[in-house]
Amino acid sequence: MIEREWRPPFPLDLVGVLAGLRRGRGDPTWRSIGDGSGPPGIWRVATTPDGPATLRVHRRADGTVVAVAWGPGAGWTLDGLPALLGAEDDPGRFVAHHPIVRDAVRRLPGLRLGSTRRVWDVLVPAILEQKVTCVEARRSWRELCLRFGEPAPGPAPEGLRVPPSAARIREIPDWEWHRAGVDAKRRRAILAAAAVAHRLEQAVDLGGEAGRQLLRRVPGIGVWTAAEVAQRAWGDPDAVSFGDLHLPSLVGWALVGRPLDDAGLLAVLTPYAPQRQRAVRYVELSGVRRPRRGPRFAPRNYRAI
Repeated sequence: MIEREWRPPFPLDLVGVLAGLRRGRGDPTWRSIGDGSGPPGIWRVATTPDGPATLRVHRRADGTVVAVAWGPGAGWTLDGLPALLGAEDDPGRFVAHHPIVRDAVRRLPGLRLGSTRRVWDVLVPAILEQKVTCVEARRSWRELCLRFGEPAPGPAPEGLRVPPSAARIREIPDWEWHRAGVDAKRRRAILAAAAVAHRLEQAVDLGGEAGRQLLRRVPGIGVWTAAEVAQRAWGDPDAVSFGDLHLPSLVGWALVGRPLDDAGLLAVLTPYAPQRQRAVRYVELSGVRRPRRGPRFAPRNYRAI
């Protein structure tokens, strides 16, 4: 067990900054702390270059962040605590060009873009989310972690698991992928990424477009997936998830009062470059929602195929 205290020199919404790393309520790598017995916080399990690690983090009333970590990767995890909570983010030059965004900036002073400094743990769930509903993707992520991930190091709550490593992913037989509801296309992309997982970690050091381009060299990883990874692995403020089923409509209704396609999304976000993803994040948290007038996208049961 290793403990670290850190006092952020900026307003910090601890739970809000980390929320983007959670893959649904049943995510086996995540557990919320908030039963009223103490300050709200997070349990999070991850892989690191030194091995798996469990992190427990909460914030005291005076603003100090208290983090405790267990496992071979505990030291690496605590070294990266400030980056995880947005210390390397620089929102100071962001200019809000729309009233909705401007109001969100005012209401959310603690919003930062954090960096896990680790590609693999966010890459697999991002690939699982390609072209399927969140319900399907999160179920697959949960089942893969529970069956092929190791128990979380330390005194973690029951059920917390380490995400399966690249080596373990390569050992999963075809029928287990089918059982987890992962179709052949997404399975091939995950296996292709697992074969070069150690090289893909270099994307964090490259950052920006260069980092996203490195990820896109892997067959099955496109603009959307690379952006989803960049947003989390190195807190990329300009990595917009173009190709998303819902994002153009959401941003369009919020900023111009009508749904958009990807070309329209690109146009309306152009004034925010090189911080377009930060603008998207403010829109997502603004509370504005697009009208629902049609049927929702129906999940497909890949287990029955």
